Amino acid sequence: MIALGIAIVLGLFAVYLANVFLTRTQVEAQTAPAGTTKVAVAAMPLNYGDALTPDKIRFADYPTASLPPGSFATLGQLLPAGKTRVALRPMIVNEPILASKLSGEGQGASLAALLPDGKRAAAVRVNDVSGVAGFIQPNDAVDVLVTRAAIGTGAGTSGQQITDVLLQNIKVLAMDQNATGADGKPILARTATLEVNPVEAQKLALAQQIGQLSFVLRKPGMEQDIPGVETVSLNDLRYQLYGGPRPASTSAPAQPIIRRAAPPRRVVRAAPQPVRPATNSVEVVRGTTNSNYEVGGYGS
Repeated sequence: MIALGIAIVLGLFAVYLANVFLTRTQVEAQTAPAGTTKVAVAAMPLNYGDALTPDKIRFADYPTASLPPGSFATLGQLLPAGKTRVALRPMIVNEPILASKLSGEGQGASLAALLPDGKRAAAVRVNDVSGVAGFIQPNDAVDVLVTRAAIGTGAGTSGQQITDVLLQNIKVLAMDQNATGADGKPILARTATLEVNPVEAQKLALAQQIGQLSFVLRKPGMEQDIPGVETVSLNDLRYQLYGGPRPASTSAPAQPIIRRAAPPRRVVRAAPQPVRPATNSVEVVRGTTNSNYEVGGYGS
């Protein structure tokens, strides 16, 4: 009997605690804190092209003074009756659902909706080599190279193959029809869609007609750009282009002007005369013959 009584008391106490917890949670859910507003957030991860449905949306409290632009306060604003929206950008759980991340009412996923103002989407042909073996993914940054025949009439330049850096720090929008790249696996694509401005789009169109394009995968950011890009030709394959000796020019060098300096004047110095010791002598002249005789000093 004692054990039964203890079990009944513990059971009643557990029911009381559960009732208190559920009541408090219900009150907190129904009462929004002061100075906050309900905002639609993602209830589960959303990928590009996912259709929004009520089960993928929940509402969280955000400070009224810090509401993100383009947020939705009610389900009717986000999903009008009879119209759907799709995600244009990946979103994680509890990330605010903003108008800039969604398609228009009743519209599907469109790559054009991802373009910033003043930008265009240009498609170029690639292969497994020019596309860096498929490791280029959407949202990566690349440099675009063009290999073409040199244009010029100089000696040794006409028809020679050269490579130029055509564009730097270009965002990849899609590889083939894949605009997400969520799995991170290599994509052996035949086309790449790049985000460029109108002038860059013209350069890409012309470069495809006169040469072959190649991509170089790079780290995003303007600080990675090379300010002084040089054209690489066949002559540069034997030399280190950046910081090394450059090959001599193929044109005939100008003949140097050789100035010959006058030879230095030789100064002829007379040999010094031997110094004669001081002696007493007598010079005797006999006709044309002179004779010298020493006198005295024999007794010294």
